[in-house]
Amino acid sequence: MGFLDNLMGGGAPAGGNNAYTVPIPFIPQNLQQLQQMPFAALTNEFEVAALTVAVLCNYCPNPQATIEMLNYLRGPRPLSPMEVQFLRDRLAGKPWKMVSYLNGTSPQNNYVPVQPLSITVMTTPYSYQNQDMATLFIPSSGADSPRQLDLRRKPSTGQWFVWGTDGLMPDVRIPQNQDPWA
Repeated sequence: MGFLDNLMGGGAPAGGNNAYTVPIPFIPQNLQQLQQMPFAALTNEFEVAALTVAVLCNYCPNPQATIEMLNYLRGPRPLSPMEVQFLRDRLAGKPWKMVSYLNGTSPQNNYVPVQPLSITVMTTPYSYQNQDMATLFIPSSGADSPRQLDLRRKPSTGQWFVWGTDGLMPDVRIPQNQDPWA
């Protein structure tokens, strides 16, 4: 049981807009580090959403390790070659994009997060429309509205797995130190 289960009584929130801040002890750099993180059991959808962002923050320095970690978070449905190419197209050369989801970042501070690291994960009244599916939203400091992340629960284990990350991939404002017009 994750720390959010204690706050929420062990289940998904009843409808409405809710926001939960998930602490992230560090950005994992490989599968072994990910598996040692407090939420690696994948039993809470908010923690899995935050882990997904943390894992994606590692893409620019190490794409292959990030793909291995994402496959762990995807469970029985690993990334296809087309999805790997999509990640490369969206993230290569833009290390600030995923970091923009960490609390305390902004284009003005060049997306430097505050310590300790944390990620806010939000629900809407429509987050739990389908059984064993969750559509959660994560604010980016470089975007005007929160971005979507889809998760699927495996009933036999109670684990939540990443179903779709495309909603996290649109561009964000570039950091001030990269902006020729700043």
